[in-house]
Amino acid sequence: MTETVRWELDGAVATITLNRPAALNALTTEMKTALLGALRQAGSSPEVRAVLLTGAGQAFCAGQDLREHAGLLDAAAGGRPALDTVREHYNPIVTAITSMPKPVIVAVNGMAAGAGASLAFACDLRIAARRASFLMAFARVGLAADSGASWTLPRLAGAGRAAELLLLAEPVPAARALELGLVNSVVDDAELAGAARSLAARLAAGPTAAYAGIKEQLRYAAEHSLAESLEKEAEVQTALGGTKDHQAATLAFTRKEQPTFQGH
Repeated sequence: MTETVRWELDGAVATITLNRPAALNALTTEMKTALLGALRQAGSSPEVRAVLLTGAGQAFCAGQDLREHAGLLDAAAGGRPALDTVREHYNPIVTAITSMPKPVIVAVNGMAAGAGASLAFACDLRIAARRASFLMAFARVGLAADSGASWTLPRLAGAGRAAELLLLAEPVPAARALELGLVNSVVDDAELAGAARSLAARLAAGPTAAYAGIKEQLRYAAEHSLAESLEKEAEVQTALGGTKDHQAATLAFTRKEQPTFQGH
């Protein structure tokens, strides 16, 4: 895509790498635009069946580039909103991750702070290296949450822990993040890339139409009643019941064979 956001397609897995290692992959306007483009390309490309997001170097993402942000604050004195990047960039990026009809895995290879941590929490599955840490740094610079953290954190760790993480703004090591439910697994640093690729490849070979349906159901159920969610389940199951994947998998089960999924 660009020098700051790399795109690689390996089989049916698209790997998107934040690539400003010298700046801890802090997000500039150019980088946010490129990341959104990469996510949308992955979401719309029929050859992509799973997405892996990670960072280059020792950090996953330090969040907003504060040097660039300082310039935006100066511009705000002339009437331009200082934080219009939330609506212009971060909100669309999080929406692209959560609404993508494909599983999105994040490999957190090091520090994830502010918007960087929020982006990780928006992904479907999270694997962290042991050296990784998470920091909801917003309050440290006099800000509230963005990039979906006010929505994802309570659902991952509970309302009380979400308030603690956001208000105290203290680093959370990978092992503690696992205890809190912020990540799905923690692996040795050297094993992260392989473990993440293996998981992404497993999902890419799986029933991707069903994965899309599951993501749709989870999004819907988060904001609707049980009765409404039951109806959504019936709607999605009816649609999936007519797919070739479901028919082939059912036949394979009766024959005691492993199914092959095509994604439709």
